[in-house]
Amino acid sequence: MILKAVSRGLHSVANLMSGESGWIDATNAEPLSQYGTTSKAGTVVSGETAMCLSAVWDAVRKTSGVIGSTPLAQFQRDDSGNPSPVEDDLHSILTLQPAPGITPSQFWTGQVVQMLLRGNAYNERLEVGRNRRLVGLRPMFNVTPKRQADGTFRYQIIDRGKRYEMPADKVFHLRGFGAGDGLGMSAIKYGTQSIGAAIAADQSAATVFANSMMVAGVLSSDSALTAEQRAQLQELLEQFIGSSKAGKTLVLESGLKWDAVQLNPEDAQLLETRRFSVEDVCRWFGVPPVVIGHTSSGQTMFGAGVEQVMLSWQKLGIGPLYRAIEDQIRMDLIAPQHRARRSFRFDRQWMLAMDSAALGDFLLKLRMGGYISGDEGRSEWLGMSRRGGDADDLIVSSAMSPVDMLGKEKT
Repeated sequence: MILKAVSRGLHSVANLMSGESGWIDATNAEPLSQYGTTSKAGTVVSGETAMCLSAVWDAVRKTSGVIGSTPLAQFQRDDSGNPSPVEDDLHSILTLQPAPGITPSQFWTGQVVQMLLRGNAYNERLEVGRNRRLVGLRPMFNVTPKRQADGTFRYQIIDRGKRYEMPADKVFHLRGFGAGDGLGMSAIKYGTQSIGAAIAADQSAATVFANSMMVAGVLSSDSALTAEQRAQLQELLEQFIGSSKAGKTLVLESGLKWDAVQLNPEDAQLLETRRFSVEDVCRWFGVPPVVIGHTSSGQTMFGAGVEQVMLSWQKLGIGPLYRAIEDQIRMDLIAPQHRARRSFRFDRQWMLAMDSAALGDFLLKLRMGGYISGDEGRSEWLGMSRRGGDADDLIVSSAMSPVDMLGKEKT
């Protein structure tokens, strides 16, 4: 799949190879295959190995899925501060097809995955013509940012063993949580020990179950065995190892006795370690354990307490990511002459659509408070046609009156 969709005469081959003005073929790069770090538990923690943990997978999937499926729109404020929708080329790119062959939900989901795991997401700005008209974005992987003396970045891309550099104005760079140096901080880098321990616990559990929970045993005999007899016994025991062979009957003769040592996961705290690792991993990604289906002892998946946890996650976990993406779009993609008035916004209220009771209460309060008309509620929230007439009028509850009018009759 590549990536050049304009006339060959626009760019020279030399420019294409240098990556300064062409669209680089980096299709052999893997989104999660970048370098990893070895934890003290002896496991290598990288994007790929971390995603093999169910807790990491679901925490990243839930957060990125929510943001990727949230509608995005562009607005412009007039002199009175009232916003109105803007549908220009940039709006079409970001909301219809940001990258070649990728839908908007897939694009933004992928961007958030990179922000959560790596701390940064990189995209090449696909531009055509001398005026560098933006026609799309292309996700890039295996990117290393290099800070310049003036504080800007140049981005190194490795493709098929060759190294290219791209200037900052050719890259749309999204940052996750960071320390203020212009780069996001990688959760899998700083959480190497926590995630590495969780990976090690998973591997230990898999090994235990692969041996049918029989981690050790003692085979005793009243007489000494020769080397050949020991080899024969070992070969015999191999036929009874593995969860698929559990329940088979082992026949021993000539005074042989088998004393099994059974591992109890609760006693060995294996299950407890794995339970704690889920909660620990969730902290690194800012996701409450209940969001990924993990509850503490005695806790349920329903109730007002869980609802408050979900609301907290939306505000403290999802909200900052929304803002980070919106601000970066405004700074990097909106033309300088429009930045003061134009902005892209994710529709945060969209999440209410998943809760019919909350949505109904919300619309009723807006309607009775005079903030929206009945037609606006039907059209914007329910996807129904407008009826016109009185349905488009703003109304307020009749019990609401100015304080200085209380006790007075209208004349």
